Formats: sequence, structure tokens, C-alpha cells
Amino acid sequence: MSALAAPKSVIICGGSLAGLMHALTLLSLPSPPNVRILERSPTALLHNQGAGVVAGPEVLQFFAEYVRPGRDIAVTSPARHYLDKNGDVMPETVEKRAQKMTSWDLLYHLLRWRVEGLQSPYVEGLQADERPKAKYENGCTVTSIVDAGSEGVKLSWIHKNRPDEIQTATADLVIGADGGSSTVRKELLQSEGVERKYVGYVAWRGTVPETQLSEAARAVFIERFTFYHASGHQILGYLIPGEDGTLKEGERLFNWVWYCNYAEGSAELEDLMTDGQGRRHALTLPVGGMKDEIWQKQKAYAQEVLPPQYAEAVAKTKQPFIQAITDVIAPQNSYMDGKVLIVGDALAGFRPHTAASTGQAAFDSIQLGEWLGGTIGSEEYCERLMEFARRLQKQGVVLGERSQFGRHPLNG
Repeated sequence: MSALAAPKSVIICGGSLAGLMHALTLLSLPSPPNVRILERSPTALLHNQGAGVVAGPEVLQFFAEYVRPGRDIAVTSPARHYLDKNGDVMPETVEKRAQKMTSWDLLYHLLRWRVEGLQSPYVEGLQADERPKAKYENGCTVTSIVDAGSEGVKLSWIHKNRPDEIQTATADLVIGADGGSSTVRKELLQSEGVERKYVGYVAWRGTVPETQLSEAARAVFIERFTFYHASGHQILGYLIPGEDGTLKEGERLFNWVWYCNYAEGSAELEDLMTDGQGRRHALTLPVGGMKDEIWQKQKAYAQEVLPPQYAEAVAKTKQPFIQAITDVIAPQNSYMDGKVLIVGDALAGFRPHTAASTGQAAFDSIQLGEWLGGTIGSEEYCERLMEFARRLQKQGVVLGERSQFGRHPLNG
């Protein structure tokens, strides 16, 4: 496939942000291909964890150029600062640097709307356009990827409604955008030992309506990117859009992320990641899954170790969830002579300290558009993706090891 010969048929494995961004890039080409999205999740909508997202330059560029939503998508925080244990702002840490914060659910619904026409309160009153739509199918688990020569790539999968039947299709291009635990990556790299590995700590996450915060908490949190750091744990927080993506003052959410260390294989980690029904979750303990005794213990711990404003935010959170922090990166993003690509978290899983996971999805999508639009060649496309992936993945490791363990991996 050359830079000027766009594919006529594309299958995208993964229907979250990276998959949807790549689909929209393809649908925006002058001669768009037929695009089919196969999402592994059995539900029609991916579950909204209420997670905050830093809207970095790549995200803002992608939404301006490709989504064109006709509305603002982010809350602006004009400054960032650190608190001490007493909850006082440390003056030497105050930095006047504007950052934009958004939410996973707002981005997801805007993308689903543009890519395959999904209607929701998030898009009420917004202007549709004439771009073609993709076919979106959920409940699809990929089982094999085979090079079909001049015919493209043969993909096989099982659908949730027909678990005993293998389905197949051939496409000019297959894109693996199926996240950090990518099945596509596993199929391509079965013998190379590329695996997602737990790194020794988790992120507790939650949100609180801004109006439920006390005056003392609002004074340090509202429209500020606020950090607190101590040995073995770090917490940060910022405002994000509220219900149905609203940016109205008084209706937004305060989003917090608290990193805590748990040794791999420890009884504490096992108990933490086991839900109320006894199921052990490998990477994410979803909203509603946490055992009450675990949450009560964590809230009490917050009172002991966090500044009072953060202890308050944790205590007022109704729907917490947990993400185990992991590392993974593939050696390359292009396979089968460019007929199979892996992108976003499937290519490289960034630690959240980089605030760049969604930015990677947007960056990779923009580069695909430049390649298929003839602005850059295939080699430069691959080089740009791998440089971005390696640089941010490495940066995340450095930040995380220093923050959580006091280690400096670049210095040994």
C-alpha cells in the first residue's frame, strides 16, 4: 500500500478512542474506504468509568481537524501547584501554565457520533456532516490474523451471539487499536515475549461534583491542576466536564487520581483487585466492583496521609475504581508489509504520569491521515509513531519510578 493508494476496505480491531479516531481519519479521506470496527466488549457502549483526560495538543488538534464538534470539549486550568500535608499551597510550586482537561466519556460519545451516528445527550444540538459512517460491531474477539497476499489480510473472530462459529473477513488494511492488552499484538508477536507487565503500584480514581466540595477544597482545586506527593504515593486532581459533557460552572466534576504502591503477588494486592463477587480482576477493578471494606479502609487511610482537601474528595467519592499500572511496548507498529498496523495503547502503554495516552491515539491518527493523504511516506509514518511511542513510554517509566519508589532508572 503506497502513500497515494488508500485502502478500499479497513477493519479496525478496537472501538475505544484510538479505534474511533483512526476510523474517523479514514472516513475523512477524499476517497474513504469501507470501515468496519470490531470491538471486544460485549456491550453496545463501552463502560464509562468517569475518568478524566488531559486534553493535550494532539487531542485538541485532532478534534479541531477531524471531529469538528462545534462545541468546547475541555475545562481550562490556568495554573498548577502542589499542596503540603496541611493542605497549604506551596508558593514555590505555583506555575502559571494553562492546561485543558476533558473526560473520556465526552470524547467517546463525540467520536461515536461522528464515526457511526450514535445519538446521545452529549451531541444534542450539534451539526451532523456528510462523511460516510463506519459499521460498528461489539462482542467480537479476534482469533487469528493471516497474510492473504494480494488480497490483503484475513481476519478471524468469534461473535458473542455465535460463540461456536468462526467469522472471517478480508481487508486491505487491519488496524489493531484494541488497547494495552491487545489481542492483535499478541497474535502478531506470539513468539517475542511482548507482554503487559504490572510495575508495582495502582491508580485509585474517582470524581466528585464540584458543588459538593467544601470552600477550603474548592479554593485549591477549582480550575487548578493540584498535586500532592509523599513517599510511596502521589495524588493529583483537576476539573473535568460533568454529566453529558457539560462545561457549565457548578455542574462540572472534580477528578482525582491517587497512586499507591502494592507489591506484585501480595495478599493486599490480591484482596484489592478482587470484587465483591470473588472475581479477581487483572488490570481494572471497575466502578461498582470494589468491596465496601476495602473502600472504607482506603478512606480512613486518606485521612491519615493526604492533605485535608484530598481526604475530603476521597471521602465524598461515590464510585471509585482502580487501574493497575503496567508497562508494554511493541518493537514496531507495521506488519505484513504494512497491511497490519498497531496503534495507540496496543503499540505502547504509557504510564498515566505522562498524561499522553489519549494524545498518542490522536497523534497516531493524524499521522495515518498524513501518510494516506500523501504528505509523508510509509517509512516516515512508522518512524514518527515509534519515536513518539518510545519517547513517551520511557518518560512514563522515569516519572513513575521516581515518584513511587525514589528510583532513577536512567541512572541505574
